Amino acid sequence: MPQTAVVLFREDDGSIPLLDWLDELPDKAKDKCVARLRRLADLGHELRRPEADFLHNGIYELRVGLVGINYRMLYFFHGNRLAIVAHGLLKERRVPPVEIDRAINRMRRYMANPAKHTAEMPI
Repeated sequence: MPQTAVVLFREDDGSIPLLDWLDELPDKAKDKCVARLRRLADLGHELRRPEADFLHNGIYELRVGLVGINYRMLYFFHGNRLAIVAHGLLKERRVPPVEIDRAINRMRRYMANPAKHTAEMPI
């Protein structure tokens, strides 16, 4: 049984940014991202580099590399046993501050109304 429940952030309009992003990826990259999400479920706060890293202000990144491309999924925790994945992105040098700000904004909105902004992970 997973130690951490992993859910996805849902926008006000019902869209799920991570799923929209995953749909755009090549199959092999998508498979590796899904595997990383499963590792997050298995290890939660214990997941460390090279698979995950803390950025700042409560935002973490899941790290996937494939053929020189860096895929990142930004997430945050709600308590000790729930991780919420805000969205995914491609990274060149470092995660752009605008992407971290987007994740922080989603974290604030989630904390204000978890039921409205929670989507189950269908993968």
